[in-house]
Amino acid sequence: MNEPLELATAIPPRLALGIDVGGTGVKAAVVDVATGALISDRVREKTPQPSTPEAVLGTVRAVVARLEAAGHATADMPAGAGLPSVIKAGRVMTAANIDQAWVGAPARELLKRSLGRPVLVLNDADAAGLAEMRFGAGAGEQGIVLMVTIGTGIGSALFVGGRLVPNLELGHLQFRNRDAETIVSAAARVRRRTGWKRWARDLNSYLAMLERYFWPDLIIIGGGLSKDSGRYLPLLRTRCRLSVARYLNTAGIVGAALAAAEGVAQP
Repeated sequence: MNEPLELATAIPPRLALGIDVGGTGVKAAVVDVATGALISDRVREKTPQPSTPEAVLGTVRAVVARLEAAGHATADMPAGAGLPSVIKAGRVMTAANIDQAWVGAPARELLKRSLGRPVLVLNDADAAGLAEMRFGAGAGEQGIVLMVTIGTGIGSALFVGGRLVPNLELGHLQFRNRDAETIVSAAARVRRRTGWKRWARDLNSYLAMLERYFWPDLIIIGGGLSKDSGRYLPLLRTRCRLSVARYLNTAGIVGAALAAAEGVAQP
C-alpha cells in the first residue's frame, strides 16, 4: 500500500519591519508584505518632546526592541521607516511636525546605526499611499489618485498611473493665507475647538482646492482622523470619488514595510 503523500511545506510569507514616525506617536509592526497584514502587535510609544533626532531614535529603538524581544522582528528582516518630512537620498529636508534639528539629518544612516540594520527611509504619507495603492482603497486604480493623511499635520501622496510622485507636501499649500495644516489637520481642529460640521466645511474647501490643481479620479482620506470618518465623511462633497483608507492609521507601517521589502527607489 502506498504511503500517503505529505503536504508540501508552505512557503513562509515574506516579512518586513515597518516603522511610522509621527508628530504624536512612533509606531512599528512586522508586516506580511504579500498580503499587507500585520503579523505582530502594533507597538506604539509617544513621540518625545522635543522630538530631536537623538530622542526620536531612542524611541524607535525602544519600539523595535519590543518586537525583537517578542520574536517578531529578526536581524535579517528588511526595515522601512516613514518620517513626516521630505526625504532626498535618505536625508531629511523638512521638518514640519518634528524638531527642526532633523533638517539636513542623514536619517537613513542614523537609523541604520541606531538599529543595527539597513533602513529604507521615505516620507510618511508616501508610505501610507503605497499601502493603499497595493492593498487598500487605491488597489487597481490607474488614474490620478491623491491620498490625504489627516493627523498632527496634513500629509499627501500622489499617484499617476500607479506610480508615486514623491514628497508632495500639500499640507503646506497656502489656504486662507496660512499653511493648510494649521486649519484642517486633526490637531488644528482640537486646538481651534472646531466642531465636526464646521471643520468638514473647511476640509471641503481644502479638498476643492486640491481638485482644481490635480483633477484626481480618487481621493483617499487616511491618517489618525480616518478612524473618525463617520463623523465627517457624509459631509464631504468632491467631484471625484472619495474613500477612507482601508488601513486607517496603520497604512504608514504597512507601506514602509512594503517599500523596504521591494527596495523602492528613493528620489
